[in-house]
Formats: sequence, structure tokens, C-alpha cells
Amino acid sequence: MSGKNLILCLSMASIILSCNSKEKNFKSAIDSISQADLSNHISILASDDFQGRAPSTLGEERTIQYLEDQFAKIGLKPGNGDSFFQEVSLVKISADKQMKFNIKSKKREFNLVFSEEFVGGTPQLSEQVNFDNSEIIFVGYGINAPEHNWNDYQDLDVKGKTVLMLVNDPGYATSDSTLFEGRTMTFYGRWTYKFEEAARQGATAAIIIHETGAAAYPWGVVQGSWNESKFYLANNMLSKSDLYLQSWVTTECAKSLFVSSGLDYDKTIASASLRGFKPVKMNMTASAHINNRVEYTKSNNVAALWPGKSKQDEYLIYTAHWDHLGINPMFGEDTILNGAVDNATGTAALLEIAQAFATLAKTQDRSILFLAVTCEEQGLLGSEFYTLNPLFPLEKTVGVINMDGLNILGRTKDMTITGMGKSTLDGYAISVLEKQGRYVCPDPTPEKGGYFRSDHFSFAKVGVPTLYLSKGIDNLEHGKEWGLAQNESWTKENYHKPSDSYDPARWDFHGMVEDVKVYFEIGFAIASAK
Repeated sequence: MSGKNLILCLSMASIILSCNSKEKNFKSAIDSISQADLSNHISILASDDFQGRAPSTLGEERTIQYLEDQFAKIGLKPGNGDSFFQEVSLVKISADKQMKFNIKSKKREFNLVFSEEFVGGTPQLSEQVNFDNSEIIFVGYGINAPEHNWNDYQDLDVKGKTVLMLVNDPGYATSDSTLFEGRTMTFYGRWTYKFEEAARQGATAAIIIHETGAAAYPWGVVQGSWNESKFYLANNMLSKSDLYLQSWVTTECAKSLFVSSGLDYDKTIASASLRGFKPVKMNMTASAHINNRVEYTKSNNVAALWPGKSKQDEYLIYTAHWDHLGINPMFGEDTILNGAVDNATGTAALLEIAQAFATLAKTQDRSILFLAVTCEEQGLLGSEFYTLNPLFPLEKTVGVINMDGLNILGRTKDMTITGMGKSTLDGYAISVLEKQGRYVCPDPTPEKGGYFRSDHFSFAKVGVPTLYLSKGIDNLEHGKEWGLAQNESWTKENYHKPSDSYDPARWDFHGMVEDVKVYFEIGFAIASAK
């Protein structure tokens, strides 16, 4: 054999050995993701001992301590200097459920009953909040969107007044693709936007009419979310505004108000979806008297770092919210909202993926930050706080992979990208799934506004590429219709209720394990990409 041929053979052998080594390295890491580990983490995080993982409670203390212990055991470094915790400054406002909310028309007076007819509270940092005889104006969807040539507040002064509005946006009601994004909810359809816009306009009170289809959840979810204390970031804009009340009313209550005002409910709300809609004076006034308990408190994001090698100063972030809704007496005998699916599953996946990266024999190029955020259930507050106070530069953050509510229904042929087409990271998910003989589908129910309801959105708002990849609906055994029906049923029966509890006898972990491996492989590809 000539010298050249010998060198060529040795080079080929070296390449083959290197490829085999890389494959073996990756295989051992991905195989470390197991049902046993996921199940164990979920059972602990969703146990009654963790009391529903509400922020600023004993449940938080136990949760973040568990996460710190597990990340340290895996071998990750603290993500915030020498600490695994990023303190989040909060204001906790607890409104008296006996608050008086009164609406008067010329024909009738309504003394609304908390929880049954309305829920609400105030963002004001005061022990007593009162306003009287505030004129009520129906402002359609309460949207000011210049890029859609739509402004429900056009030529309208609502300072000192109460605005009544619909949830979602005009495209949902009409299915007209020329209005906003048709049936796909935009950010303008979210209740958080509507309260903020009312505050920017100078309104004294804002009332959203609840409709189950448009809101994407039944009245019970609104009751549960607003029955206890509400959290706000310290120095938030709502508390600095003149908005005294943010509230929801039931559809039935709203219809009664329209009748008393002499308006046809169906015709009036239909007109709100048409271009040229003009706000409607209800010939009614609202008054409210609220007693508050205001507490300045804190919660914590949990941040764990797995440093990279050749591009250590660039970061990929995996996010999942650790918090849930704590203990709520309104549910009767079982008062603990354990949040097993939402989101003990995603939090467990953080730990499993961290373990997989730590199993790699060779370190990936970019650094990985595992970020378990707080107060997602309060309006994405923990992730918003991180983007305002990043532990690592956002301009050096190449992407965010978010995990929220994983698959408990078995293996699927697909996975869902919520917000498909909005991010440069979509291609990584498509590539990994295709390699496994699976496929990506867009959100099958975009009218529910899922893109704006989880923590990736806080990063998307500040320009960081994000991927919100979630469970598929094309069940390997039962098909798409079954999968979609099961998801709808679970939301109706368990979402934000005590019944979202760990149930290994009914859960099928096979799909969850496959999906978590996909999250890992996508992250590995991004962390290693040139």
C-alpha cells in the first residue's frame, strides 16, 4: 500500500470512528430520558405536599428547593451568579369577595354577585378603591390596532368611564380572513391586552363579556383564576394607571344589561365585528367599592446553566413554568389544584433534558439555560420579568424552547407548533420529526389564542426566536378526531381544576417520552448549529 493510500485509509477510519463516537454519545444521552424519571418528578411536583405550587407560598418554597436540588444533583451550575434563583418582585392584591359592584339603568339596578355573575379586582395599590356613577360605554372588542386599520376608541374619550367589551377579536366572530387573522386569535383578542388598552385610554373600569367559545374556556376557569389573589409585577403599568376595576361578567349577565339598556344583545355584538363600528352608550352607570389587602412580596424563577464549549457566550433557553394555582376553597372538598399536566409535566421535562445534556460525553457548543419560571398563571409574569432583567444577554440568546402541558394520551404521528410560521426555529422541529417519521402541524384551534398564553411569548415580544412545540393530535392508535376530542374533553373537565392531578393508571407516558426526546434533539441541534 502506498503512503498516500495509507493516509487515506487512516483518515477514513478516523472519520468513521468519530461519527460512531458522536452517534454513541448522542444515543446514550437521548436514551437517558425515561418514563420512570418523568413519572417520578411529576408525582412529586404534583403531590399534595406541594400545595398546588402557588407563588409566594410554602408550595413555592418546596417546589424551587426541589428544582435546585435536582439541578445541582445533575451537575448544572447556578444560572444567577452563585444562586439558582432569580428573585421576582411582585405585588399581591387580595380583593374582598364581598365587594359591591353596582350597575344602574333608568329601568333597573343590578347588584352583581361575585363569582356567580362577575369576577374582578383592582390593580390599584390601595386598601380601599371606590368609584361612583361611571358612564358605561360598549366599545366592541376594545381594540386599537393601527396595522389592521381598526380602532374601537376612535374619537372617544373614556377618561373616568367604564368600558364594556367582548373577548377575542373581530376575525373570530366573522371568520373573515380579511379581518385581523380570521379565526386565528391575535394578541388583540387576549384579555390581558384589553385591560392594558383600557388603562392606556384612561378608563376607570373595564368589563369583559365572557363567552366560552371566544374565551376558549368555560366560566369556571375565570372563576378559579379570579377567586383568589392576583399578582402583578412591581412597577407595572396597570397599578400606575387610573384603571380602578378589571372585571369579567357572564354572558347571561351581559344580556340582562343590554336588555335593560334597550339594546338587542345579538345585533349589537354582531355590529362590533364590522368595520366602521361606533361605540355604543349603554345609558348605564357603574359603581364599585372594593376593600383590598396589598402585599409586597416576591417569587422566584429557577435558573440552571449547562455551559457550552466553543460558543459558550451564546445561549439556548428551555422554559417551563413551575407554578400553578395553589389552594382554592371554592372547589369544596378537594381544594388543591395540583397542576399535574399544567405544568408539572413541562417542569419534569426540564429536569430530564438537563440530565440528557449532562450525559453527553462531549459538551455541546452553546450554553443551555434551563429556566423554570414563576407566575405564568398570573399572566406570564416570571418570563416577562426575565426579559426585563435577563441573566444573560438577549442579543446572545439564539432561541427559546417552551414546554407547557405535555402529552398524556399516548404516541402521536405529529407534534403541534403553536404559532407556526412566526419563528426561524420551526425548521429544526420539522427536521427532527421528519427524521423520526413524524410530522409537524399548526395549532388545530388557533382561535383559542394559545400562542399568547405561555412563556415563549414574553421572549417573542422582545425579538428572541421561540418554539412552542406541544403534543400532537394524530394519535397513533385512534387518529386525529379522537385526539382532538380528547384534548377538548380534558380542557373542559380538568383545566385549572383540582382534577388536573397525577393519575398514572390513566396516563399513557409513551407519547410524552417520545416528545421529550424530540425537545432534547431539537435543542442539541440548535446548540450545535454553525
